[in-house]
Amino acid sequence: MTAEQVPPTESASVLAYIRASLFYAVFYPVMFVYSLLCVCVGWALPFRARFRLITVINFFCMFWLRLTCGVKVEIEGRENLPKNGAYVVVANHSSEWETFFLQTLIRPQCTVLKQELLRIPGFGWALGMLKPIALDRSKRRGALKQLITQGRERLEEGINIVIFPQGTRLPVGQLGRFNKGGAMLAAANNVPLVPLVHDAGLYWPGKSFVKRSGTVKVIIGKPVELDEPSVDALHDPSVEWMEARMRALRVVD
Repeated sequence: MTAEQVPPTESASVLAYIRASLFYAVFYPVMFVYSLLCVCVGWALPFRARFRLITVINFFCMFWLRLTCGVKVEIEGRENLPKNGAYVVVANHSSEWETFFLQTLIRPQCTVLKQELLRIPGFGWALGMLKPIALDRSKRRGALKQLITQGRERLEEGINIVIFPQGTRLPVGQLGRFNKGGAMLAAANNVPLVPLVHDAGLYWPGKSFVKRSGTVKVIIGKPVELDEPSVDALHDPSVEWMEARMRALRVVD
């Protein structure tokens, strides 16, 4: 990791704390009020209109983050996102940033997430209206069945699925283990599996208050598609690609 890539927790300044405080002082109240508004009116809208309404807050988050904390975004490989039909995206998980940003990039989408997030007042209620696949991680066998069943339903509706195969948010430097849930969904439904990596953990580390100004790099790989897909035939090349790009971005050793 270069000197320029030292995470904010290691090189935070007073100004960085002030900028982060300004970000949260505005964003959290706006998100809470806007989420309540969406809960009140979103139920009357069809899913795609509801998705567009609720994710306005995601675009605001990215705008406000850039304005207050100087965190910008650069995307490579946007043309690799399939233009026709639903698909599954597998992405690394190192920050809260990707949970906001990816809903501005992959549209429409449902996210595979932990059930507890839906209990957060305001935000969680609105999130629950976006047809997430909310898993109870204490029931692994039931969670897998739920992932496959609800994943098939979402894909048949033309809704893309975003899943974080590392399972949990990991700090910069840790690779973790990639589960096969995304490959299982893609293979079972014969849809493309799109790998995606980013280095947001360098600028917005998980559970960190302070943000570090800079440009988050997002790289989208070419879809992994096979005439007769199997789980391993989809999973292995996608993980190899992700690990190589994450090392190139210097977010893992």
